Amino acid sequence: MLSGFLNAFRTPDLRKKLLFTLGMIAIYRLGVSIPTPGVSYGNVQACLNSQATDTGGPLQILNLFSGGALLQLSIFALGIMPYITASIMVQLLRVLIPRFETLHKEGADGQAKLTQYTRYITLGFAALQSASYVTMARNGLFFPNCTSPIIPNESWNVITIMVLTMTAGTVFIMWLGERITERGVGNGMSLLIFTSVAASFPNAMTQIWNSSDRIRNTTVILLIVLAVIAAVVYVEQSQRRIPVQYAKRMVGRRMLGGSSTYIPLKINMAGVIPVIFASSLLQIPYVIVQFAGNNPDGWVLWLQDNVTRTNAPIHIAFYILLIVFFAYFYTAITFNPTEVADDMKKYGGFIPGIRPGSPTADYLDYVLSRITAAGSVYLAVVALIPTLALTFLGLNTSIPLGATTILILVGVGLDTVKRIQAQLEQRRYEGFLK
Repeated sequence: MLSGFLNAFRTPDLRKKLLFTLGMIAIYRLGVSIPTPGVSYGNVQACLNSQATDTGGPLQILNLFSGGALLQLSIFALGIMPYITASIMVQLLRVLIPRFETLHKEGADGQAKLTQYTRYITLGFAALQSASYVTMARNGLFFPNCTSPIIPNESWNVITIMVLTMTAGTVFIMWLGERITERGVGNGMSLLIFTSVAASFPNAMTQIWNSSDRIRNTTVILLIVLAVIAAVVYVEQSQRRIPVQYAKRMVGRRMLGGSSTYIPLKINMAGVIPVIFASSLLQIPYVIVQFAGNNPDGWVLWLQDNVTRTNAPIHIAFYILLIVFFAYFYTAITFNPTEVADDMKKYGGFIPGIRPGSPTADYLDYVLSRITAAGSVYLAVVALIPTLALTFLGLNTSIPLGATTILILVGVGLDTVKRIQAQLEQRRYEGFLK
């Protein structure tokens, strides 16, 4: 491992890419600490440091993806979430709008057009979310039990500057991610999310160490995290390989085909998206409870007791069902068995024992449904283990050591190492990992 790192930095081109990536990440982390104009930095820090701070509810995941910038109302408060939402929306629109599907099939030019649409949608989401967060901060929803004013001057020009600054910050983050993808190592957006999530770990471990039984709690949490990481690595690397044969055919005077390959179907094709979607939908009851006031109705109290608490049985049941649903839903969007079967038939490929065309599509759909069932159960188990462990130890469940954190860290880490290894093997026979 150490020699792999040394070889990566000894290669001039790869060293330049690694240093460029680290520089962009440093700029991103610097922007997280810069407050938005109009925000009282001292009052924000006082509310963050007070015991009255409540970082749970709908702000928990959003603050995690922003690297802690949201609750500080920094210039990067929105993080990369508007871009993620826009990217997912563009993928969904491919199913609804034929024009988007046509652009997806046009190659590099069509992808460039879809990327441009994603940027425009990101700008719109950023403006809406920044206005929403400023309103929430003014109404005291960021720190419900903190009386210090977060925005002392609530005039319209100050609010406008705050919204424009946060929107511009999101556009700048999007630019940083694209530059990392273009001139650095790995996927820029994924690395920025990785950086934000990793930045929450020291504070999480500090909270665990400051608990009543620090030795036991820290040991148990570390063992659980290591076990979950091992399971995530094993499952994320697992795949169902469907063999494909290509028939021989004459093209002019040349004989082509006759080769064999396979279609790799990952056990978890949806990645971390089902967990993010399920967590986001389960925050809606929390928002309803927050806006219900001091004298809520009976159904609001029921939501508060059975749905908003992360360790409530009904909450856990809804969480599992939503993860399974979104695992199937997102997999169906990203992988089209009919399209794969048509491409195989066009180039003379077939699965041994399966006729080309519609039978091949049905077979791929059957296999995909079975492995998605296993993948969704795996996601649900990984999502619940850290939360149940924290609850069992009597720790605050808002500590960001859940499935979303671990899945992102492991997934992005594996992808980045593979990219570095691929570039290193172009120049050396030894890879990044021997």
